[in-house]
Amino acid sequence: MNTRLIWWPAVAMVALTIVVWFRMYTTRIAQMKRERIHPQAVALSSQAAAKLTDSKAADNFKNLFELPVLFYLALVVAAQTAQVNALTLILAWLFVALRIAHSAIHCGYNKVYHRFYAYLLGGFALWALWAVLVFGLLA
Repeated sequence: MNTRLIWWPAVAMVALTIVVWFRMYTTRIAQMKRERIHPQAVALSSQAAAKLTDSKAADNFKNLFELPVLFYLALVVAAQTAQVNALTLILAWLFVALRIAHSAIHCGYNKVYHRFYAYLLGGFALWALWAVLVFGLLA
């Protein structure tokens, strides 16, 4: 199988991160302009939490640097150990799809149970990907 295929899920995750970053930026700037909040008034996270009421995109942006870090590493391990196959690609794309769902929920209507299930299933996909990789390393 073409090893380069493993990088497309990474590209999709980077694209998602960029979309959420733009959402965070536009939401924050709009609120700061609307409420005339000086940038220095939100220089610290505690100040931002007190003044910026819509933190959904910012919270989601932070989430995109938690589990996805292990996802990116898994893709590197898959590529470097010749473990790019249908199963690793399916698990990688499943993780990406569930992170997209998680971000859409988080930045949108933000129903906690819906967001939690997307997060949980995405975590299971990531742990399964790592289990496959570890098994491949041991074989």
